[in-house]
Amino acid sequence: MKARIIFGVIIMVFVMAQVGNAGEKEYIQKYFNNTACKVKATDEPAQKRDILNQSLQTMSKALDRVESSGLISQDERAGIDRFKTALQEKQDELTGSNGFERVADAQLNAFSDYVVQDMEQAAESVTISLVAALLIIIVLILIL
Repeated sequence: MKARIIFGVIIMVFVMAQVGNAGEKEYIQKYFNNTACKVKATDEPAQKRDILNQSLQTMSKALDRVESSGLISQDERAGIDRFKTALQEKQDELTGSNGFERVADAQLNAFSDYVVQDMEQAAESVTISLVAALLIIIVLILIL
């Protein structure tokens, strides 16, 4: 148990150092940018879809955990819900569900760029406090 607490503290220090240098929203943007780079580096459309799908699911799980933590306000919860809705729409586009047309295999690289741009805009329009952003980053690191 003590090892887990120490590990958590080390992670938090690491995250706070990164947040201090790059900013909390930039970390989320880098997360999606790294996903786009992985997609472009892959030749197989099925692998590209898996990479995108996994990235969107991981971010969604992180947001779910932060929301359920009880450490954020109602306003932050509403912002996170809007961000999760945008993530779900991207996932629906990728898979062609919930009324969306499935992204063509030839368009997956462009779609990954679109996801990066759209998530950057969503992150800018969603008001998330430093505490909530740190929680999201910590959970992302722990999931990955």
